[in-house]
Amino acid sequence: MYSNSAFLQDSPVRVGLVGTGAAAKLRAEAFLQDERSHLVAVAGNTPEKTEAFARNYQAQMVNSWQHLVQQEDIDLVVICSVNRDHGAVVREALKNGKHVVVEYPLSFDVVEAEELIALSKTQNRLLHVEHIEMLGGIHQAVKQYLPKIGQVFFVRYNTIKPEHPAPRKWTYNHNLFGFPLIGALSRLHRLIDLFGEVVSVNCHNRFWAVETDYYQSCFCEAQLSFTSGLLAHVIYGKGETLWQPERKFEVHGENGGLLFNEDTGVLVQVGERKPIEVGTRRGLFAKDTTMVLDRLINGTPLYLTPEESLYTLKVADAARRSTEQGVTQIIRN
Repeated sequence: MYSNSAFLQDSPVRVGLVGTGAAAKLRAEAFLQDERSHLVAVAGNTPEKTEAFARNYQAQMVNSWQHLVQQEDIDLVVICSVNRDHGAVVREALKNGKHVVVEYPLSFDVVEAEELIALSKTQNRLLHVEHIEMLGGIHQAVKQYLPKIGQVFFVRYNTIKPEHPAPRKWTYNHNLFGFPLIGALSRLHRLIDLFGEVVSVNCHNRFWAVETDYYQSCFCEAQLSFTSGLLAHVIYGKGETLWQPERKFEVHGENGGLLFNEDTGVLVQVGERKPIEVGTRRGLFAKDTTMVLDRLINGTPLYLTPEESLYTLKVADAARRSTEQGVTQIIRN
């Protein structure tokens, strides 16, 4: 990981943005609002959309990310593109001496992710894999209240999103989004950040599709066993075959439970149900962006390392192998 004590500069950090979607817009707004940074250029997949995006945020339009990462007037490349391209863009950005911020996953491939982390160290450049859910209100509330419920033995985490009809976009594309728990890596990373190393994972996954590349629904269910003895059950589903939206996170301990439904939480103990105040999910990209600039300029530590995200990627890849082979996968640390 980038280890300089400060980012030596006489001018704002010059930023190149890859992507023009919702996350890219939030990043662009955050950079525009922080005087320590300057959004120089943006590259996207659609020329018309990229041109409009660049004009809206007073940035230069670049024809491709390959050209953007080579620009000498860029210090930091921020990658908000489709999941499939993350590894390739990170590699070229690092090879061209850029600092890099990328949304999870770092790569679909564990070996490539390991190589990218090693490359960032060789190049002495920051590599930050964004996991903003760790900054969110639910995650912070769980950390605050965990000591009150004793030894945790079971966790259930369900995120289900019905969509009728399912959108024909990259998040429903096998090649662009990836295996569900790799594309949605945060579903596992939240648990690993809270509860530590995983011993084994058993996973089942099903797609509903009427064409080769795009699907209308997916339903992925995983059971994880942790070294602490904790058992976790994770469900991730989206699309046309699902009928009831759900975003629930339950933590069951020997002295109580933490129950979160959407953005409300409660601590349950004998004879008591105490509401838990949950902070907003708004502004997390801006918070992450501020922390990245703090890291580059002041050397302030970030809230996670790329190695921590890599470990979760290894667990998610084991879940993928479990679905393919039909057997429980042992995690070798």
